[in-house]
Amino acid sequence: MLLAVDIGNTNVVFGCVDEKDEVVLFERISTNHNATSAEYASLIKNILEMNNFNVSDIDDAIMSSVVPSVTATVKEAIRKLFHVEVMIAGPGVKNGLKILIDNPAQLGSDQAVDAVAAIDQYPAPLIIIDMGTATTVSVVDRQKSYRGGLIMTGMAVAADALITRTAQLPKVNFEAPSHIIGTNTIDCMKSGFLYSNACALDGIIERIEEELGDKCTAVATGGLAELVVPLCKRDIILDSNLLIKGLGIIYRKNKKK
Repeated sequence: MLLAVDIGNTNVVFGCVDEKDEVVLFERISTNHNATSAEYASLIKNILEMNNFNVSDIDDAIMSSVVPSVTATVKEAIRKLFHVEVMIAGPGVKNGLKILIDNPAQLGSDQAVDAVAAIDQYPAPLIIIDMGTATTVSVVDRQKSYRGGLIMTGMAVAADALITRTAQLPKVNFEAPSHIIGTNTIDCMKSGFLYSNACALDGIIERIEEELGDKCTAVATGGLAELVVPLCKRDIILDSNLLIKGLGIIYRKNKKK
């Protein structure tokens, strides 16, 4: 079974892909920049056991990361735990993606992995939304080439900035209020955070389609997508496993026979 790991600024996502290319495990933990390889190894072991898997079930691993300071630590944790060398989804690893941006080396590994999975799973042209620390929007044209996209402030980052810079606004949980028009401070904040992001996604999809001159399949992933997507007016496919699927595809493209 393949262990697939994506290291983000806020969360580390762990997934397992079986021999049928099915995602059979998906868990998310907070990114700890100070954790040792032994601490990450213990976390990974606990995640497996919690889901009724054993260390012996893992025979290979692949990882993508946008946090260089944590990459080596998690890589070493996997090596210690499973005695395998981790494939890193980055430069030098085939992903089959034709990238048309000015400097392809600048494309985040998570965006590339998302695009690989979306192209495999859904009809092009595609708009791929990943809602994490930042919200990234990637555009794949009808020829399945990566055209570029947008990077927006993530919902949690925006909320933290607002609360930090105002004296009387409290920290709130992200959950949709019963009405868009709030009647108290907490509901006004919840409504503002969630609906502003939903409206932004609706508007961005519309403008991308205008620029492409084509209707697109919109796919969303990431920790906050499941809260925002249901509030959007546009049809957006929610796929929480997109990154794990993409890592599985890239692993197969590069696996030694």
